[in-house]
Parts: sequence; structure tokens; C-alpha cells
Amino acid sequence: MSEKKNDKSPALKRSWFQNLKSEFAKITWPTKDRLCREVVVVLSVAILVGLLIVGVDFVLQHLLQLAFF
Repeated sequence: MSEKKNDKSPALKRSWFQNLKSEFAKITWPTKDRLCREVVVVLSVAILVGLLIVGVDFVLQHLLQLAFF
């Protein structure tokens, strides 16, 4: 039986990391101000949706209690 060659030679690893580094260089990272604004928007929407769910749950709970008890 012949031994299988190692597919991950050092040259392939080096090439992969070089490609990864070049791809990371293409990324446009957000500024601190933009990141803060987007975090505030996401948190605000999450809180509003949570409150909406709590409100609907509360109303449905009381409507069902009135209907069945």
C-alpha cells in the first residue's frame, strides 16, 4: 500500500493565510460612532418588540380568563 500524501503542505497553508489576510484587508469596519448608533437601534427595537409581546400576552391572558371563567 502506498502512503497518502499530506494534502496540507506548508505552501498551501501559507497561501491560505495570505488569502485570508488579503480578504481581511478588504473589510470596511464601521466607525465607533456608527457602531454605537447601530447598537442603540438594535437594543431599542429588541426592547420594543419585547414590550409588544408582553402587551399582547397580557391582553390575551385577560381576554381568555374573561371568556372561560
